[in-house]
Amino acid sequence: MTLEADRANNEDKPRQKRYQNPTEATLEKIGGKWKTAILCLLAEQGEQRNGEMLRTLTPITQKMLTQQLKELEADGLILRTVFLEVPPKVVYELTESGRSLQTVLDPLCEWGKRFVNAIHQDSSTDREPDQDKQQ
Repeated sequence: MTLEADRANNEDKPRQKRYQNPTEATLEKIGGKWKTAILCLLAEQGEQRNGEMLRTLTPITQKMLTQQLKELEADGLILRTVFLEVPPKVVYELTESGRSLQTVLDPLCEWGKRFVNAIHQDSSTDREPDQDKQQ
């Protein structure tokens, strides 16, 4: 095989990314503003329709939700099922690979909830003295 033929064959194949370490690979698949939120929602609530996720994950846009769902599906973490009904019904759920992340996602989601609650408590505590001064 010639060098040109070898290059042509390699160009037809999608390149597999080489990761420096397992953490890099993991964060690439679940990182970003919305992927972990989507995965946590599916882990906690089970299968979801697009509209349900859009309402729950406010302020995510439809475009961003669609993009993130496509990436998670391409990475094998979620399954998209289309039901042949009128009107069409599409649901998303975790795959076996996505469910295997639950041991990582559960503590991550819980930490996030505690962090957000602490921020809200701090901000409401900060406002209380000002409210007392106004009264």
